[in-house]
Amino acid sequence: MLKKVSFSSENLSLLNIADYYGDSEKALRLFFSPKNPAYTLRFNGYTRNEVEGELKLRLQELDKAVSLSILSALEALLRVDYLTRCYKKKKDPLSRKMRNIYKSKGVRASLERDILRLWKEICPEYKSFISEVITAFDYRNWLAHGRYWEPKLGRNFDYSSLYDLAESIEQLLISSRT
Repeated sequence: MLKKVSFSSENLSLLNIADYYGDSEKALRLFFSPKNPAYTLRFNGYTRNEVEGELKLRLQELDKAVSLSILSALEALLRVDYLTRCYKKKKDPLSRKMRNIYKSKGVRASLERDILRLWKEICPEYKSFISEVITAFDYRNWLAHGRYWEPKLGRNFDYSSLYDLAESIEQLLISSRT
């Protein structure tokens, strides 16, 4: 018999991630503004354009770091959904197919080749949407593996687009459980 995963409950919610992003963005903007008490010491000799350039770089890096968090949270949502469907032995076609995967691969089911492929197969109305999710995970892989190559994604991702995508998937998962 396959061992069940004990869920940690430490996965971040999308709202937690949004709060972190908002707080961090505000903190960066304050740090790089003349309102910062240490501004003249930290940016002594900088032109306003140089300060704004550094702020832009920090905000871009924040966007990438939080994008990675969003995609990690999205993977957790999808994997918890997969395991919950298997553990509860739900009778809908998607859950039945997922249980077949679970019987052979257990918790080691591939997110893309197994879980998301089944979504595309069983719910063809979401095929293009799921393809976009797969491309987003390609972006996640690029971020997680050091960004040393030029990604060929066919589109640009950022915090906002990934948040919207993850929120849509979360709603899809919720609605599919009823």
